[in-house]
Amino acid sequence: MYLRVPLILFLLASAGPSEANIFARGSEHILRSIDSAHRHAVKRSSNLARDLRRAFSPILVSQDSSSQSVYCVTGDGLTESGGGSSGSGSSGGSGSGSASAKASGTASASASAASSSSAASSSSPWKLQQSYEGNSFFSGWTFFTASDPTDGTVQYVDSGTASSANLTGINSAGNAYMRVDTTQTVSGNRQSVRITTDYTFTGGLVILDAVHIPTGCGTWPAFWSDGPNWPNGGEIDIVEGVNSLTINQASIHTSSGCNLPSGDSSTLGISGTIVGGTNCAAAESDDSGCGVQSSNTNSFGAGFNSIGGGVYTMQWTDEGIKVWFFQRSSIPSDISSGAPNSSNWGTPLSFWPSTDCTMSKYFYDHQAIFDTTLCGQWAGNAWGQSGVPGQEQSCAATTGVSTCAEYVAGHGDGFANAYWEVKSVKIYQESS
Repeated sequence: MYLRVPLILFLLASAGPSEANIFARGSEHILRSIDSAHRHAVKRSSNLARDLRRAFSPILVSQDSSSQSVYCVTGDGLTESGGGSSGSGSSGGSGSGSASAKASGTASASASAASSSSAASSSSPWKLQQSYEGNSFFSGWTFFTASDPTDGTVQYVDSGTASSANLTGINSAGNAYMRVDTTQTVSGNRQSVRITTDYTFTGGLVILDAVHIPTGCGTWPAFWSDGPNWPNGGEIDIVEGVNSLTINQASIHTSSGCNLPSGDSSTLGISGTIVGGTNCAAAESDDSGCGVQSSNTNSFGAGFNSIGGGVYTMQWTDEGIKVWFFQRSSIPSDISSGAPNSSNWGTPLSFWPSTDCTMSKYFYDHQAIFDTTLCGQWAGNAWGQSGVPGQEQSCAATTGVSTCAEYVAGHGDGFANAYWEVKSVKIYQESS
């Protein structure tokens, strides 16, 4: 998503992840032209618009907050406070050089979900449907292998290639990792991973427990969900940012007619700050949608990693969509016990109520997605900029390299921290 609004500048010293040594060893409505318009339409049809939003709202942040821009992920990728998209594949991002079929309400990880659901207590309104964790984490995901919709200097690889190149795996702690190739010099785009659940859901509760989020110059990671025929099926960006940002931004992107009833955080009852306006329609907001920026400098990037990560939850009901973030030290016991109950979670980071946005009309048939692209329309355009949260100096100044693409091609060692380390992803449905 692209978000054009005042931002609070934060800066945290980067901290190395506990598993760094393990990973060091291997490895998307303004169109500029007819051609770009065609390109944009194609991307939308493939649900890869999330990345486009950010492409049209370059991140230009100055010390004058009125000119600051924020970026977030959209149904298909990451965007700026005026649009965003992580760049999903067709129908939520699963289609792209892979033949895996989407399963509505079912997936190969269902067996694991069934065995874990017994832990839920009668106090929880949720029933576990899918659980991705441990040695079977990658079961039930499709590897996206098409060209990056956000024009990243990245090559997404298939499951076999990712595994053999040590870009995916399960580490000694039993956590799944998805990394960027760290080969020092590459002749083409640098390899990375993007995966989409085969499981499709409408409504529900998604809980991500992560230890590490990709960070560093040139990176653009996101965890989000996307529906078919973007933006018709809607997009929900849960985790997203670029380069050295340390503040997360959550966003939604929809078709025409979905609005926030207020742009005031206290009125909405959220802890975050509205950064993308109140019109959530991608086509009417320069693809920015409605974004909310966290004030927590441990909610993304190096800040998140320095505290051992934490949990992000996204609750989608008829009432609306809410996102919460809990640091590792303050994860609610009901989440840990497998009996999640949001009535215990306090003020959410973000809330997009159904007041002026009927959930069943604007959001349906979603799939969850992880990706880490490089450069592209957000991270690449922000290469020479400074003053962004967590990035006091520009990446050009920090690395001594003039362009993001040049850096990606010749500095594999700069991507040692460009990895996801995930304990689990769990998807719940309301108990009947």
